[in-house]
Amino acid sequence: MQEDFLHYLWKFKKFRLNNLKSTQGEHILIKSFGDHNVNSGPDFFNAQIIIGDQLWAGNVEIHIKSSDWFLHSHENDKAYDNVILHVVWEDDTQVFRKDNSIIPALELKGLVENEVLYNYKNLFIKQDKWINCESDFANIDDFILYNWLERMYFERLERKANDINQLLQDTKNDWEAVLFRMLMKNFGLNINGESFLSLAHSIDFSIIRKVQSKQHTMEALLFGQAGLLNDDIEGAYFLSLKQEYHFLKQKFNLQNHSVLPLKFFRLRPLNFPTIRLSQIASLYNTQQGLFSKIIETQAIDGFYELFNLATSEYWTNHYTFQKTSKSSKKVLTKSFINLLLVNTILPVKFAYSKQKGETSENIIMDISNAIKSEKNSIVSAFNNLKQVSKTALQSQALIQLKTKYCNNNRCLQCAIGNTILNK
Repeated sequence: MQEDFLHYLWKFKKFRLNNLKSTQGEHILIKSFGDHNVNSGPDFFNAQIIIGDQLWAGNVEIHIKSSDWFLHSHENDKAYDNVILHVVWEDDTQVFRKDNSIIPALELKGLVENEVLYNYKNLFIKQDKWINCESDFANIDDFILYNWLERMYFERLERKANDINQLLQDTKNDWEAVLFRMLMKNFGLNINGESFLSLAHSIDFSIIRKVQSKQHTMEALLFGQAGLLNDDIEGAYFLSLKQEYHFLKQKFNLQNHSVLPLKFFRLRPLNFPTIRLSQIASLYNTQQGLFSKIIETQAIDGFYELFNLATSEYWTNHYTFQKTSKSSKKVLTKSFINLLLVNTILPVKFAYSKQKGETSENIIMDISNAIKSEKNSIVSAFNNLKQVSKTALQSQALIQLKTKYCNNNRCLQCAIGNTILNK
């Protein structure tokens, strides 16, 4: 038995309401169940309950056993002075106010239908299940399911917006600097993401503004800070980068001791950090005022055009500085741009519009629904239960659902779990 289940029973009135009596024998008539409080303090605020012949207005506290009142030290907390009813599964002791009057208790055991208890126990019984509801997931009504996934998607965006707000504080509200750091992390993908982010942190964005008009200088800055120019390699391009970076390091007093090492091992050549750094140098070289352009762009085709770029010429026949390779233009693919949209662009647009008090939900939904579903273990597992994820909105929502709800047994706060309990 979880206390959350008792919250669910009270909030959704899932117990017999006729002829209620307190464990002290007084008749109880609930006029208002109150507002659910998910923060500290009593569980439900502003309830209205007739107990005996008296109408009470105040708060409701819920416990599995009434003795939990003392286990949680509520008797010493002023926040609980206005509790008018103690709702419990089992009343095992009396609870008193400071004036020694008894706080009436309502015992739910015996008031809940067997079917509700069966659904609850069946949902939470662990039988080597990937998620608690996996045997029922395929039968959830599509209207309920997709509305819940939409909510999960925006809940995930809210979490990302909180991370962006922290970056804003770190950069003194410089949205361009925040965008640069987030793009750098995503250009590094899973393998080099943290290394690229540490690289971005090592460069004040004011320096990017000063050098971005020259592709060669941008590359020298990024490659140099990443430690890729430390070797002794012959070649005009490498040596010119090394000389340029030496000048930049002296001019801007650059330090890179906190930059994490880059990895090449087990990466496809197109994802080598050399290629990705050249591409992001091209992006900032060709797109001045990138943040404003991202905010102004409202359709997915506009983003494909904005990020239609390639490496500098040297990298058409190189993947590393050490040897040449077959000539090929190394552009940002649509699938890579989609990753940038999902992980950086759309969260930034959402956070910015929220800060400005504007709404961007419809635009964000249109773009995320125009992107095909991501492929990962979470999405695949859900799709094995029911073919549910077709777009990036849905795949992002499923990640939020699994990591923040399923993994934490938050079925009672989930629309899917509530639907199963209401069967």
